[in-house]
Amino acid sequence: MEILDYQQEIKELKKANRILHKKLERSESDRIKLEETNRKKECLLRRVIDELKEYQNKLEERSHELEIMLLNLQIMENKMSTLGSMVADVAHEINNPVGFIAGNLTPAKEYIDNLLHLIDLYQQTYPKTSQQIQETIKMIDLEYVREDLPKLISSMKEGTDRISNISNSLRTFSRADTEQKILFNIHEGINSTLLILKHRLQANKIRPAIQVVQYYEELPLVECFPGQLNQVFMNLLANAIDALDESNAGLSFNDIKLNPNQITIQTALTEDKNHVSIRIQDNGVGISADVQQKMFDHLFTTKPVGKGTGLGLSIAYQIIVQKHKGTLEVNSVLEKGSEFIITIPIS
Repeated sequence: MEILDYQQEIKELKKANRILHKKLERSESDRIKLEETNRKKECLLRRVIDELKEYQNKLEERSHELEIMLLNLQIMENKMSTLGSMVADVAHEINNPVGFIAGNLTPAKEYIDNLLHLIDLYQQTYPKTSQQIQETIKMIDLEYVREDLPKLISSMKEGTDRISNISNSLRTFSRADTEQKILFNIHEGINSTLLILKHRLQANKIRPAIQVVQYYEELPLVECFPGQLNQVFMNLLANAIDALDESNAGLSFNDIKLNPNQITIQTALTEDKNHVSIRIQDNGVGISADVQQKMFDHLFTTKPVGKGTGLGLSIAYQIIVQKHKGTLEVNSVLEKGSEFIITIPIS
């Protein structure tokens, strides 16, 4: 009986030994797998650490670049502020002598009219003049002088009015902003910007004049930073002109004349009567959906090197959204044109 018990116990021990051996094998296998997993994790961790270090280096480089860029922008802002003040001063200085000339043209015209009238009376009273007077009248071509002199005065008046308008537009456009918003006539800002850009809107040997269509609703004065808002108008209108010039590539003067370049400007109160909407639309090349996603990003530009800085739309977006708590949106269809929509609160 005891022998049977020993045999049974031996069997159980062998069985337990086999089980233990299998467990050891599995444990060894698990240990190898665990070591392999740990090794992979260590490799992955090293790679992640290396990538993080590389990313950190790139971030530091980018941060350094942004610091330099910020410094350059601050320098540019100071220069623009100084330039704006200088332009306003120069415009003021131009306005003074032009005012003197314009003010004297009206009495000068009256004097000339009086002198011509006196000559007429003299000729009527003394129809027979001396030979010397007749020769002098012929030499100076009195009839031509009589006809051309009023035109000359009129053209001088037109020129002084033009200079005065440009001077006033420069003063309006370059006005320095204060720390506080002030009341401003939006239409005055748009019109002054258009006058400054007139040389780019006029006809040239490549294309006819760009048509500017204005639909202005009656608007209240808007509480804003006028100088910054004028900069937005300048950037958007200049971009519209660039888009139109680009759309003219390969077209003849007559082709463009059949489908003229056009910029449409609309202003209106929004439905809630608390905001002003300014729409600037062109029938240029349009903007692709991909570009629309990035066009307000800092330094993004589709223009060739030397043609654009990538700051215009980015600055416009910051001025409208951050400074004025408004919105700047774009609607565009390729080969059809683009429309920029500015919405800013009245106060």
